[in-house]
Order: sequence, then structure tokens, then C-alpha cells
Amino acid sequence: MFRILFRLYLVTIVSYSAAIYLVPDVVIKLFHERFVTYNLDYSRGLQTLIVNQFHAVPEAQWPALAVEMDKDFAPLHIALTGNDDPDFTLYERERLQSGENVVRIGDWGWRTLAVAPLNEQTVVQMIVPPDPMDVSLLYWSINVLIGATMLACLLLWLRPHWRDLERLKGTAERFGKGHLGERTRISRHSNIGSLANVFDTMAGDIENLLNQQRDLLNAVSHELRTPLTRLDFGLALALSDDLPAASRERLQGLVAHIRELDELVLELLSYSRLQNPAQIPEQVEVALDEFIDSILGSVDEELESPHIVIDVLLNGQLERFTLDPRLTARAIQNLLRNAMRYCEKRIQVGVQVCAKGCEIWVDDDGIGIPDDERERIFEPFYRLDRSRDRATGGFGLGLAISRRALEAQGGTLTVEPSPLGGARFRLWLPTQS
Repeated sequence: MFRILFRLYLVTIVSYSAAIYLVPDVVIKLFHERFVTYNLDYSRGLQTLIVNQFHAVPEAQWPALAVEMDKDFAPLHIALTGNDDPDFTLYERERLQSGENVVRIGDWGWRTLAVAPLNEQTVVQMIVPPDPMDVSLLYWSINVLIGATMLACLLLWLRPHWRDLERLKGTAERFGKGHLGERTRISRHSNIGSLANVFDTMAGDIENLLNQQRDLLNAVSHELRTPLTRLDFGLALALSDDLPAASRERLQGLVAHIRELDELVLELLSYSRLQNPAQIPEQVEVALDEFIDSILGSVDEELESPHIVIDVLLNGQLERFTLDPRLTARAIQNLLRNAMRYCEKRIQVGVQVCAKGCEIWVDDDGIGIPDDERERIFEPFYRLDRSRDRATGGFGLGLAISRRALEAQGGTLTVEPSPLGGARFRLWLPTQS
């Protein structure tokens, strides 16, 4: 708020200051003749009295009278000079020589000099001195008080805007984290009431669409499991009979396809459950070294090649850490399976804990992931071109499930180049407060 207030105030005060100093000069230049005429009329009476004072005494006493009047008129300065004084402009000299009064104007159109002719050679000047320092400071104090008043008014004006914008921002953040029921609840009388109303309408439409999508996905997945189970059971019974080798091979192929489809349904159900914002992650304190060891044990039998080596790098002293064991294990298992699928012969799992959270990474020495694909691989059903083959590419849901599992706990999952030459998937889990 203070940054916005400072910028707005800076723009306002600079504009105000520029206007204070530039606009009067422009107006005075445009209407110079009118200001000169006004000041001539304004000064005529005082100049006439001064001239009459000089004409009332002999010309020889004019210097002494000028000195006396200079004291009486202080801080105005009264002085005698010739009408051909070089300080006068050509226009001013011509007016004085023709017996006309002259005024000179300064800031804000106020006169700084008034000159009246006494005879054909001598003129009397009334010089207006600049304001004394204390008066100038008072004028500056007035400007400062005006600026402070403007700041207070801006603060009062900005506060309700800022309050409503913060509420809109907080709602957007919670909505983006999956809390689809969040709404701004900003009054329609607010200055951003129309914006908040549009946001709430959009949020409601998105919530309805996502709920429909999730319900459809759940319904289809559950409905598919029943016939799949029946087919699997029926094929198992058929395989128990004495069949020709060719028929048995075809039935076994069908069983493999059905189990692959069943695995897809399970993945869809897992992804759908992770999209549910009402699901609150568990908070369990685990020993990280034992936790990582149990995950490695669960995937050890899935190693496609006995030559693949999995290293574990534990940085520093690992403390017990609070997390959701089921979601975190699922995420790491998916990453390990992904690394097993694409590595050459080495996988490394690293763990590091700091005050802010826990970082876990999975490295492989495969061919890596292109820069322009590093975000897309976390999209559901997206597979890299080199992994379009179902035998190597899976269903395209593993990484999406891993990221969802981390985000459900307030963490993140990113990918970057690995020191081993392939890809590094970096998991971050914040410390639970």
C-alpha cells in the first residue's frame, strides 16, 4: 500500500509543484499587457502622491526629500534617477520621456518597480524589495502544509481501495490454490465493486465447470472398474481351462490390456482425489532417512535393468520432518519410476533440510528434458515425443499427480538440468507452522 501511496503522492506533488511554477509564467506571458495595465492603474494613486510631494519643494531639495521618503516608505525603496538610465529598457525609456508612468511586473503578476517622471530628465522610482527570509519560509510552510493535506486526503481515499484490492488478491490466491468456494464478498458500492462482481461470477463458473469435470471423471472411473474387474475375472477363469497355445497367448494379451486399463483408472482416480480442495493433507512427523529408504524399497523390484544404480545423498544431519507420508511417497515413487524409465545406468536421490523446509531431488543420467517442455510435462496426459510409446511413456499422469501431491501440502515440484547429464526433479516442502 505504501509503495502505491508514495508513487501516487510523488506524481501528484510533482505535478502540483510544476503547475505552481510554470502555469503563472505562461498566463502572465499570454496576458502581459493586461497585467501591466492593471498594475499601472493600481500604482497611479501612490505615484501621484509621491510626485506631488516632490513638486511641492524646490528641485534642489529633491535628493534630500528622496532620502527622507525612502525612510518613511521602508521597506519600499524610493530613489531618483534619470529617464535615460541604462537599467531601463528602450520601451520604458520611451514612455518615461513622453511623460508616462512605467511599471515592471515579476512573479504572479505583482509589480516589482513603479517609475513616474518628475520633469523632462528626472524620474522617481518606487522599488519593491523581495520578501524577507522569514516571510519566504512562511510561504514555503504553507506549501508544505498543502502537500501534507494532499497526502492525508490521498491516504483516506486510497485506504478503502487498498483494502478491497487486498481482499480481491487474497481471494484470487486462495482460489488459485484450489479453494474453489472462495469469493471476494466486496460490496457493490465499492469503487471496485463491478470488478469484484465479475471475478465472483468467473470464479463461480470455473467452480461449476471443475466440479462437473471432477464428478464426471469420478463417475466414469468408478463405473469402468466394475466391468474391468468382471473381464479380468472372466479371462482368469478362461485361462484356467486347457486351451491351445495360440488362444492362451491371445487371452494373456487381453489380460495385460485390461490390467493396463485398470491401472489407468486408478491413476485417474488418484488425480481426481488430488483435485479436491476439501482433502486436508496429513501432518505426520517422519525420520527422513527411513522414509526415503522405505520408498526405495517399494520400487526396487520395478528396476528394469540390474545395472541401474540408485545412490542416496543425505546432506547434513537430517532431522525429523512433518509431511503427508502418503502424498509425498506417491510423488517420489512416480519420479523414481520416471527416472528408471529414461536413465542410462545411474539415479541419485538427494535430501536436504533447512529451517524453511525440506528439499528432495531425483537426478538421472538420461537424455534430459528440453527447455520448452519443462512445464508442459506436468500437464495431465502430456508425454514427450520420445515417450509416445505406451511401453515407455506411461499414461502421462505420473508427473501431474506428483506436482498435485506436493502442491496439496503447500510445496512445489520443478525440473531442471541434472549434474548427471539428464533431468533433476526438485521437490520442496515448507516447514509446517
